[in-house]
Amino acid sequence: MSLVRQFQGLSAWIRVLILFVLIWAFLMYIFASKLGSTSITDQDTALLRRLNEAIQALEQTKQKNSELKALIDDFMNDQPNSPAAQRFLENLENRLQQQPGGSHRSALPIAPGEPSIEYEQLRRRVRQNTQEFWNYFNSELQKIKKKVVNDVPEVAEQVNNILQLGAEHKRSLLSDIDQMRTVDGYEHWRQRESNELSNLVQKRLHYLQNPGDCKTARKLVCKLNKGCGYGCQLHHAVYCFIVAYATERTLILKSKGWRYHKAGWEEVFQPISETCSDVDATYHASNWPGQHDTQVVILPIIDSLVPRPPYLPLAIPADLAPRLMRLHGDPIVWWVGQFLKYLLRPQGATENMLKIGMERLGFKKPIVGVHVRRTDKVGTEAAFHGIDEYMRYVEDYYQQLEINGTSVKRRVFLASDDARVLDEARKRYTQYEIIGDPDVARMAAVSTRYTDSSLNGIVLDIHMLSLCDYLVCTFSSQVCRVAYEIMQTLFPDASDRFKSLDDIYYYGGQNAHNREVVIAHKARNHDEIHMKVGDLVGVAGNHWDGFSKGKNTRTNQIGLFPSFKVVDKVETVQLPTYPNVK
Repeated sequence: MSLVRQFQGLSAWIRVLILFVLIWAFLMYIFASKLGSTSITDQDTALLRRLNEAIQALEQTKQKNSELKALIDDFMNDQPNSPAAQRFLENLENRLQQQPGGSHRSALPIAPGEPSIEYEQLRRRVRQNTQEFWNYFNSELQKIKKKVVNDVPEVAEQVNNILQLGAEHKRSLLSDIDQMRTVDGYEHWRQRESNELSNLVQKRLHYLQNPGDCKTARKLVCKLNKGCGYGCQLHHAVYCFIVAYATERTLILKSKGWRYHKAGWEEVFQPISETCSDVDATYHASNWPGQHDTQVVILPIIDSLVPRPPYLPLAIPADLAPRLMRLHGDPIVWWVGQFLKYLLRPQGATENMLKIGMERLGFKKPIVGVHVRRTDKVGTEAAFHGIDEYMRYVEDYYQQLEINGTSVKRRVFLASDDARVLDEARKRYTQYEIIGDPDVARMAAVSTRYTDSSLNGIVLDIHMLSLCDYLVCTFSSQVCRVAYEIMQTLFPDASDRFKSLDDIYYYGGQNAHNREVVIAHKARNHDEIHMKVGDLVGVAGNHWDGFSKGKNTRTNQIGLFPSFKVVDKVETVQLPTYPNVK
């Protein structure tokens, strides 16, 4: 009967979404009736048809789920101990055990007081799809509103009312789902598991970086001065560290003459090795990766590494994967965050600078971190986004916190490389306490970026952004991605604590980012792609309107697909398990 309870549990999850859809259906019925007396275009009709198709699809899901539950109940009541019933349960259990993305229940024994991997993944998927559901309806209704705002203003007003109520409903659902995480009895396990996994990785890195005899230890030399900004250089160091971990080599970080601090890395952060210092590399990078027995290897930048090893991001270690996939919604971000945690241990002077800086600015929670990247990025790697775009999602976050009638102080930590952004935000959003340092922003400008003062500023900005409860930024900026990665070391799972105005999370120079199709899709126009269950789709980005863009690796089609019809395929690779580390 445990399986019956599982199906009842799944029905409850679906009922939450169905309730949302039925309310939308009612609202759309009202909306459609008001449109009845007006002239609408073929495009308007198509938009309404797509909304109706989505509602019908979810209604069919509800009906099929109810029918399946009834069949299971009848079958088990009539023949609970028959051989046929036992075979039925065995087959059903095997189907339930196999999860999208390659996870499997039997891969991780469940101890008392621990959740199953299925429960954790389903809980996160319901939250993610609730957001994608809203992205879709919000986008479609905004299109209708834009088309009728001049010709039929009363309809535009009605659409606006629907959007406001829909946004409130979305926030309520997300709040309920988040509350389930705190009342389901597993929060203590999540915190403990997070600490244990992090401690294990940190001990492995310490063991790797502190060999008993540095003279005989195999080493990997990484030159820090990659020709790019601070966030990019941090990601270059992490890439080197991942390669060192995978090949069991002690990482030597060559940082003398570092453009951000001429004295080198160890003047700002703790040494990455207590027993090994800088060495003269005796072999060129061309020896990589064939001569693994070479004592010293110099590593090239990730973009020119040939052949490309399978352990580069977005892969995680196979020995940690079952635990990590249960704990975290985006395991690769957690994995990268662990290397940053080790690398960015501050020296005493740096730690004191961070403490004084936070006290001076008045950093308190709750607080939302906003990072606005301008200067050299805009027009080349990223589009311009006004401050109002960022603050829209800041307000949405605080409204969700207050959904049950509570009131909280609205605080924002605003970091930017343009001091004018801070002035603009304070003038326009007086209801917020906006903290930030215009001097740091001015030092982050291209002309003064590579100075000691500028380094302190960017270190403080990233530190404070990572400590925020939520991030609003553009993931095209490496500074924001670094803050998001460090944030994962401060929460059991902070994978949903962000809103990016442009890209999804990525790691520069990463291997393919694939998602597995779990719901088939038939393209309805030339912009969309066909997908079968089990297809792998290489993701190029999320349009935040219910659709993502990617390439079906089976058909080589490139185009749009509904974001909710795929799940991330977590790539795993066999790496050293460091058995000497307990």
